Amino acid sequence: MNKPIRVVSVFCLVLFLALMVNATYLMYVRADGLSDDPRNRRIITATFSRERGAILVGKEAIARSVPSNDKYKFQRTYSEPFKYAPITGYFSWYSQTGVERSQNSVLAGDDSRLFVTRLVDLLSNTDPKGGNVLLTINAAAQDAAWAGLENLPGDAQGAVVALEPTTGRVLAMASTPTFDPNGFASHDFTAVSDLGKLLNADEREPLINRAIGTTLPPGSTFKLVTAAAAIESGNYDADSMVPGGYRFQLPQSDTTIGNYDDGNCGGRRITLTQALQVSCNVTFLTLANELGNDAMAEQAEKFGFNDTSLEDLAGQAQSLYPRDMDAPQTAMSGIGQSSVTATPLQMAMVAAAIANDGDVMRPYVVDEVRAPNLSVLDRTDTQSISKAISSTTADELTKMLVATVADGTAAPAQIPGVDVAGKTGTAQSSGDRPPYAWFVSFAPADDPKVAVAVLVQSSDTSPDEIGGGALGGPIAKAIMEAVITP
Repeated sequence: MNKPIRVVSVFCLVLFLALMVNATYLMYVRADGLSDDPRNRRIITATFSRERGAILVGKEAIARSVPSNDKYKFQRTYSEPFKYAPITGYFSWYSQTGVERSQNSVLAGDDSRLFVTRLVDLLSNTDPKGGNVLLTINAAAQDAAWAGLENLPGDAQGAVVALEPTTGRVLAMASTPTFDPNGFASHDFTAVSDLGKLLNADEREPLINRAIGTTLPPGSTFKLVTAAAAIESGNYDADSMVPGGYRFQLPQSDTTIGNYDDGNCGGRRITLTQALQVSCNVTFLTLANELGNDAMAEQAEKFGFNDTSLEDLAGQAQSLYPRDMDAPQTAMSGIGQSSVTATPLQMAMVAAAIANDGDVMRPYVVDEVRAPNLSVLDRTDTQSISKAISSTTADELTKMLVATVADGTAAPAQIPGVDVAGKTGTAQSSGDRPPYAWFVSFAPADDPKVAVAVLVQSSDTSPDEIGGGALGGPIAKAIMEAVITP
């Protein structure tokens, strides 16, 4: 063989080997990643041509596929789009979000748990169908959460999360402003692309699930964490006398911080329960300063700060308690300001942990995975992820929170005949915008069935009328009533 032919032969052999290596890499190494990639249009087109499984709340399909009169055979539809969009997300030709994405393999029928179903379909020459996903959502609680946000004045921004304290089940999750996922499910791909660009450019950020994706200063609701750290130190209980008064001077600074109403909280020395009832800034600034950054950060992290815990719904942002804050910043963290930020989910987890004897349960939104015939293939197991506080501390905090609803700032959450535990929060933001309003609660206090966190990021409310109790209290009350008195 002459040299030119030998060179060409070797070159072709190298190309052939490279082709084999690349094919092997794509088919065996990257196969799962390419199949799960939401940009893979071949997978989406194939999925459009089969009946995608339903997303269920109770017996109602809030997302399902119906026959269509085009080449894709099936059209994805959402029956209550705005109310559930932050949870379901959307299914489109170029991407998926929410449960549509996290449970895509089940809904598309590709999950290994559906192997028997696929085999039966193959042997019977039946068109394959996707599996169904049952959510943990309580329909009445979700209705109350959505109605509460919708009734806020003006073009409001806010979110609500309700948890079952003993399990971590998400009973309600609502966010506003929101969007209609039916627009993304359209088979008009140009219209879908235009809608995506429009919503991504919207300054109100309707595609963000504020319940898990927005972090803001939690304000006075964070006083629960500060109170927990104080009681856990062994130096305080609900009846301990603590500093009150008009103002607190930040350490290493000439700056003084007063109370929300410029009052003295009832005196220079008050009980810790009274401090929580009137939301005394001076008390909790003092406690955080005394406890120090390490103790405060450790307590916050036990409740879930500086981490994420929601595994079956993407988009959870970390709630932050920085471990490198100086003394003035640490003092300010005691009232939920400084660099402390939280999602509504995180503050609901704080309330739920207190309600659950100090145990923090992993939150989840997918209750069951079901076959097309609705037989149960898998069920989510509950999981305790930390012991935030002792049961004794939880009992002390519960007594304080009940007093705060019965005769304190959280009175708007009162339910006749039911002991409710709750705390308001009003967090200062930048000087050119109004404060954020927060509310956390759980009920019944002696046998908790639901824990709630409400965030009102903005609304057409006069700045001097913004408060967690006034705006968030009625929403939390309605959700708790929906769960405990169905």
